[in-house]
Amino acid sequence: MKPARNLVQSLQPQAITSPESLLNAGLIPPDHLAAVSEASATLPISITSHIAGLIDPALPDSPIAKQFVPAGLENNKQDGELADPIGDIPHSPIAGIVHRYPDRVLLTPVLTCPVYCRFCFRREAVGDGLLTGTDLDAALDYIRNHAEIWEVILSGGDPLIMSPRRLTQIIDALDKIDHVAVIRIHTRVPVVDPIRITDSLVTALKRKTPVYIVLHCNHADELVLEAEQAIATLVDHGFPMLSQSVLLKGINDDPEVMAALMKKLVSSRVKPYYLHHGDKAQGTSHFRTTLAAGRAIVAKLRGRLSGLCQPTYMLDIPGGHGKVPAAEDYLQATDDDDWVVNDWQGNTHIYHD
Repeated sequence: MKPARNLVQSLQPQAITSPESLLNAGLIPPDHLAAVSEASATLPISITSHIAGLIDPALPDSPIAKQFVPAGLENNKQDGELADPIGDIPHSPIAGIVHRYPDRVLLTPVLTCPVYCRFCFRREAVGDGLLTGTDLDAALDYIRNHAEIWEVILSGGDPLIMSPRRLTQIIDALDKIDHVAVIRIHTRVPVVDPIRITDSLVTALKRKTPVYIVLHCNHADELVLEAEQAIATLVDHGFPMLSQSVLLKGINDDPEVMAALMKKLVSSRVKPYYLHHGDKAQGTSHFRTTLAAGRAIVAKLRGRLSGLCQPTYMLDIPGGHGKVPAAEDYLQATDDDDWVVNDWQGNTHIYHD
């Protein structure tokens, strides 16, 4: 990767990007400076002015502060935590491509993010970088030469941090590949840097090939007016929007908090898609719940919330083996070929198949 600063948009005041700037903004106390400096050596610091404006320095344990302000807990690496927790590397045949599933690939043209979530599972890889022109051409050629690829997922990093000019080049190239039927973009930009959602960005993305936008959002407090307006701009221009969230201890690991997030997403015309169990990235144990806790939360959403508000709870199996649904089981087979069915209120019924 090479420096990407000249290829991303710079549309607002300078982000908070150092332990000293966190201290000056009142977001960490002086006695945390050394530990935060150590944490930032692995995962960079970046907090947009928009997100900084949502953090009250007097509330360091608020859901937004805990997601973006580094803590010394990140320096505690546990047994079983991995530098590549979901196994991207074994499925990366060339730079910028992860081909884990037969009909889709991940294309990572940029590793820069407008913010760095402190639970990031790519914490060993993200930073200030962009694929070289040669590597990007090779990645696009890989997609052209693999006719089984039906969907291309732009991720990173955050693709929407790139300039409209750069995005146009990439989307144009994908749009011209006959077997690519869907383009998907994973992004946090609408909720962490909504000023970037401009008419020129919309123009860069809109093509004959459908472009789906998957928003990473973890708490209803992220969906302030500016974020809702950015989302509305995208939806009003015809982009279907889904969401992915991460189950995070002390942030959204409560049925009522999770329900509020899902309802607010749907009210913003974003369909909940995935709720990810926390990956075993190094230094993130303080964010992870147990699978049992996650299953209990999802079970309490079932039946109490509209089907529009139900995400699929997913576990990414460490080592690169892919995602599987991790939610509560509602059906169990019996010895006489019937089924015991649990309803959303916890009652059991026999279903004769």
